[in-house]
Amino acid sequence: MKILSLDSATESATCAVLDEYKLFGEITFNYKKQHSTVLMPIIDRLLKDLNIDINSLDGFVVSKGPGSFTGLRIGAAVIKGLSQGTGKPFIGVSSLDALAYNLYCTSGIICPILDALRGNVYTALYNFDNDNLNIISKYMIISINDLIELLNRQNKPVYFLGDAVPKFKEKLTSRIEDVHFAPVHLNVIRASSLGELGLKLLNSGLKDDLYTFAPFYLRKSQAEREYEKKLESFKK
Repeated sequence: MKILSLDSATESATCAVLDEYKLFGEITFNYKKQHSTVLMPIIDRLLKDLNIDINSLDGFVVSKGPGSFTGLRIGAAVIKGLSQGTGKPFIGVSSLDALAYNLYCTSGIICPILDALRGNVYTALYNFDNDNLNIISKYMIISINDLIELLNRQNKPVYFLGDAVPKFKEKLTSRIEDVHFAPVHLNVIRASSLGELGLKLLNSGLKDDLYTFAPFYLRKSQAEREYEKKLESFKK
């Protein structure tokens, strides 16, 4: 099964084409451009460079979050459009799962962290059992201080990666004893990692519904929070 995978959960945008045996190509763009202006051109460029017709693909994988509200919505809209236009299935994969998969078969706890602003991160805890990536916590939005306390109770080596690492690296280093950090090139979500996880799901017969699929945000948008605050003020 040959698929196209796409991630737009953070500032970076990335797409890849792969099957069970080969990564055919991958593009990652991570420099101050809006996803609405980047995603379709990098998909088009990748398919043209590989001389692959979109209709010859067997399915699609998209990052379902958590992450940027706008980025996730744009990515979902693009993949839904491609899925509907080609009649091929698609499936969403957690951006945190894909990020953790970058550290394939690492021993200890893998802790991807995506910046959720105001001292918070999106995260989950993982480990590998042979070749299998296991999530050993729930998906969380948590303050970096509370995350440090949680990890210190585990008494295991911790491997961090993600776009929030530069922001919190000094604090993590000073407060966690056995701490490690992925190299810079693994701090972004890779469409190839996302695609490999999604490919396994598609091959098992799983797929998402075109009309009910929605990104997984972990928290309400700022507009929703402000609307609820206004409603509460009217009740007083």
